[in-house]
Amino acid sequence: RSFAHCGVSRARLRLSYTQKARKALLHSGSEALLRSLCSSAQLRLRCVSVAMAPLVKLLLCGFVFAFARAFHAALPWGSGTGRRVGKSRLPAQIIQNERTDKELKEGISKFYDESSGLWLDIWGEHMHHGFYEVNQPRPAHQQAQVDMVERVLDWANVDEMAAKNPNLKVVDIGCGAGGSSRHIARKYPGASVTGITLSPFQANAATKFSEEAGLGDRVNFQVADAMQSPFPDNSFDVVWSLESGEHMPDKDQFIKELHRIVKPGGRIIVVTWCTKDEELEPRDHRLLRRINRAYYLPEWVSVKKYLSIFESLGVQKVSSADWTDNISPFWPAVIRSALWPSRMWALLRTGPRTLRGAVAMVLMIRGYRRGTIKFGLIQGT
Repeated sequence: RSFAHCGVSRARLRLSYTQKARKALLHSGSEALLRSLCSSAQLRLRCVSVAMAPLVKLLLCGFVFAFARAFHAALPWGSGTGRRVGKSRLPAQIIQNERTDKELKEGISKFYDESSGLWLDIWGEHMHHGFYEVNQPRPAHQQAQVDMVERVLDWANVDEMAAKNPNLKVVDIGCGAGGSSRHIARKYPGASVTGITLSPFQANAATKFSEEAGLGDRVNFQVADAMQSPFPDNSFDVVWSLESGEHMPDKDQFIKELHRIVKPGGRIIVVTWCTKDEELEPRDHRLLRRINRAYYLPEWVSVKKYLSIFESLGVQKVSSADWTDNISPFWPAVIRSALWPSRMWALLRTGPRTLRGAVAMVLMIRGYRRGTIKFGLIQGT
């Protein structure tokens, strides 16, 4: 209505976010989120020129259209329990994974090539959850990410391994920009760390950051597929996978490969997104399918499933932990960090894949709060 009655000569558009919009970002789904963003936006127009009105309209329509496309892709409408094929309806659990292994691999590579730069600008070198003590004062979120690495190393008794063997050889599976690899190299001065990722952008960024940190002689990175890693048998003392297992299309083959490259007596550490151990309901499958579409994930499995794979391979001293409560503040913090005009504009420029991933953060929060999604740790020797 304001655009239609713009007949004066100067125009200014101001968009502000209220607490209502932020609350909706954290607690609601697609329709409520869009409605909240629209209702909380205050549009005030003062003329510059009647000729500017069409341009302002065009820019606003483009912004809304881009957002709408992202919502349509990441949050599909409808509440059916499966996809309609012809006259039949397939159960949701059958199509939780809608992509082939090749499509997943290519999609993961492109997703991280396009989105990693924005993440590094906002959050820095660590591309994983932060750790927060329950009912304790919260650290800064980037410090919480460092704390996550420290807590996992402590949980897996890597300090004890380093005391016996200072020259640890470590592989970082799904290394991202190498934040964990560099932290491990700094913590254990005699260790050497090799990181692998499907993203050329991440491998190049990780190499650059490591050289700048003076760690280039002990930390190296390469583009490689963890399902078919380029390493000989019995290569590493520590096989470290921090939030990469969820991307692996065949969990049995994934753990089998980790078991192949770890030395006898070495440690396999997997920290990953999982499902609850109980049987999933149709609504759980619908939620996971939407997340999978945004993050290029295959079918999810539970910690219980990972434990059975470890044990079937003869891995010894297997243990697990559930840190879901310890990471719960993280996704809301990531969403809040994006609610700045400059960052939202940068998000739009990165393309539809990154935008879908940003929208799907709401679904991750919902999954954790429902109990559908768990943050699981599994280790063994």
